[in-house]
Amino acid sequence: MTTFALIGAGPGLGLAAARRFGAAGHSVALIARNAEHLDDLASELGRDGIQARSFTADVLDPATLTTALQAATEALGPIEIAQYSPVPRADFMKPVLDTSADDLDAPLAFSVKGPLTCVNTVLPGMRALGRGTLLFVNGSSAVRPNPNVAGTSIAFAAASAYAAMLHDVLAPENIHAAQLIIPGAIRPDAEHSSPDALALRLYALHTERNGFRHYAEPLPE
Repeated sequence: MTTFALIGAGPGLGLAAARRFGAAGHSVALIARNAEHLDDLASELGRDGIQARSFTADVLDPATLTTALQAATEALGPIEIAQYSPVPRADFMKPVLDTSADDLDAPLAFSVKGPLTCVNTVLPGMRALGRGTLLFVNGSSAVRPNPNVAGTSIAFAAASAYAAMLHDVLAPENIHAAQLIIPGAIRPDAEHSSPDALALRLYALHTERNGFRHYAEPLPE
């Protein structure tokens, strides 16, 4: 059994993705800051017959992220799939003319240093397996900069560049990097952007391994 590591585990998209990958036979490592919240998610997955464990880490603290991923590997087995999808903080989203250089420290740590830490930690295990998938989930500002949310626009663009480079250089090693852009809100009643629909899409990105960037829905005009 290999492991699906979910960085940024939450009760919406994260839980749906964990259910989908868990139903396919993967153990699930839930990674986020709130231990009590994570334990609740792990218990819910356990009631569905999915082996899940919680590991506390803050994506802004690379040491805790590395430790959590290493502990997940030891407890559950090698990480074959890693999904990076934590929700950005509201204070990342200042208008561009109100954004200072210091305001970019946290968004860049969140969207670039966090993913880089995850990849550097899980990559040796994927190489040992001979396969792996890296999934990156972003909003529309990753591909269409929005001056009202400058921090995420800048950081998501940098994260997109990093993930695209991974897609190119890791493909010969049978390690697939893919990005899913979700243009609007995730809603339970949305045809293509409900948690369950997005979880199915993410699983398809893992299994079909077709191209780098994908859209949950077309970008609004």
